[in-house]
This record gives sequence, structure tokens and C-alpha cells, in this order.
Amino acid sequence: MLNKTTFKLENKVAIITGASKGIGKSISKKLSDFGCKVAMIGRNKEDLDSAKKEIKSTQAMIFKCDVLDKNEFKNVTQKIYEKWGKIDILINNAGINRDKLLLRLSDDDWDDVININLKGIFNTTQIVSRYMLKERYGKIINISSVIGQIGNSGQSNYAASKAGIDGMTRALAVEFGAKNININAIAPGFINTEMTKNINEKKQKEMLDSIPLNKFGSANDVANLACYLSSDLSDYITGQIINVDGGMTIK
Repeated sequence: MLNKTTFKLENKVAIITGASKGIGKSISKKLSDFGCKVAMIGRNKEDLDSAKKEIKSTQAMIFKCDVLDKNEFKNVTQKIYEKWGKIDILINNAGINRDKLLLRLSDDDWDDVININLKGIFNTTQIVSRYMLKERYGKIINISSVIGQIGNSGQSNYAASKAGIDGMTRALAVEFGAKNININAIAPGFINTEMTKNINEKKQKEMLDSIPLNKFGSANDVANLACYLSSDLSDYITGQIINVDGGMTIK
């Protein structure tokens, strides 16, 4: 049975972006359950307040912040550092989708997805890594998607952003490896979240048929792996894109 001693995350400090719902909320809760101090970042204050209520710990803070506002995120990060004295873990989860066939995609549809999903990670990683470099320690986990590997009709912008995350993860793992900073990505398949529930039943049936385990995943499935990658148990793992997809990408 997993417990606080399993992952040895007590008193570690984690920043989680996109923490108010779905995967981000689940990761925040799971890290907190294992004794981690969590700073939950999102764009909607009410959603953050609601998410924090589900975390039964006094070692949690929330910050309304847009990852595209570099100065705002820099200020938030400094506050977290001043409060807890270090930053051990960064979970880059903030992301959106704007699904449309290519000929119907507007410039804004393209730019919004690329900016939030990919440039947002550039902003947060560049800022947080400075604190990690001082300590010569850090765990950075980027939330990608299997769509970045296999593609999907109507998701060219989303697929491009997630494939970019995968490439960035590998490059930064090489760049920061000698500094004892591990950088990995988790690529979920079909996970039941707010973002996926609007997919029509026909498409859901098609996706279910493509999954060897014959079931959709939960945010908790992703959170379990995020905890492992955040812990010292993963010290010799870096630059990896690990799928949590029920076998979807092997068919």
C-alpha cells in the first residue's frame, strides 16, 4: 500500500500549474497526501478555492496566475520561495484545446493553444529552474499527450503543442542533467476530465475500441505517476515521455 514513506515527499515543495481542475487538481491532492507542500496555480480563483478545499492540509497555497504573464509568474514563484525556502518540483500541467479541422482554424485558435500549452512551459521552467539550479536539485514533469505522438483529426494545433513539449522535455533533460535536475513528461491517453467529457459518444466509442485495457483512464492514474517522477525513486529517469494510455499507442 502506498503511504507517505513510499515516495518520501514530505516537506518537498511543488508548484503545479493548471491546478484547479482535472489532472492538475488530482496531482496537487496526491502530492499533498504524501506530505508535499503544494502551490496550486490557475487562472480562475473560484475554481482554485474549490480545489483547495479538497486538500486536507495546511501546507497548500493557491495563486491566481496566467503562465503567459511571465512577470506575474515570477512574482508568484518568489513568494513561494520566500514562504518555504526552496522549490523542489514543478508540474507543468496548464493547457487548453481548440479543436477544429485545419481549414476552420483561426489564427487565434492556433496561437492560443501553442502559447498556453508550449510557451507557458517555457516561461515557468525558465523561472523555476533558476531556483533549482541554486540547490542543484529538481524534478520537472511536463504533462503532454499521446496526441503529440499519434496525431488526431481536428487537433493539429493541440498535437503540435504536445509534440513540442516532448521535444522540449528531451532537450532540457540533456541541458540540466549535470545539474541534478530531472525532466520528464507524462503523456495521458483518454482521461476522464472536464476537457474530454465534451467529446461526442461516437468518438468516445471509437477511442475505447482502440484501448487494449478497454477502459478510459482517470486523473488519479496520471497523478500516481507524477508522484513517482517527483520522488527520489525516479533519480535515474530523465528525458522520458511516459504514456498513461491503457495501451492505446501500441495498437
